[in-house]
Amino acid sequence: MNDILRYKDYLAAVQFSSDDEVFHGKILGINDLVNFEGTTVKELKKAFAEAVEDYLETCEMLKKDPDKTYKGSFNVRIPVELHRQAAITSAQKNMSLNDFVRYAIDFTLSKSGDIPRTAKMMILIVSILIPAFGGFFYFICLSIFT
Repeated sequence: MNDILRYKDYLAAVQFSSDDEVFHGKILGINDLVNFEGTTVKELKKAFAEAVEDYLETCEMLKKDPDKTYKGSFNVRIPVELHRQAAITSAQKNMSLNDFVRYAIDFTLSKSGDIPRTAKMMILIVSILIPAFGGFFYFICLSIFT
């Protein structure tokens, strides 16, 4: 099991360990590693809220920003052939590879909502194909996913 909890403006990735028979989670999007656990969902949610509150209090005492700072750049590792195709397609569309990737990410996030993971992957693939093949794939994407 892998799920997300929300408390205030914070998210946590949650998993269940069948060996230990315990739920455990990690707060996402912060500068530090903060874990929590519980043997029931109710305990887990309570432990998450307490972990967030404790973390915020500690950051306030230390006069530290609790939220992770994103610099807007990151490395992406993809298969060589996908890299080649993306570079060629972006050049054909008179776009930088950076803009091409930004467009694909933005498109995928704006269309993702609460759809299944396989559909999200299809949207990512289609979002890469749209600049390459134009409106035809855009029309197909709209008819399938809307």
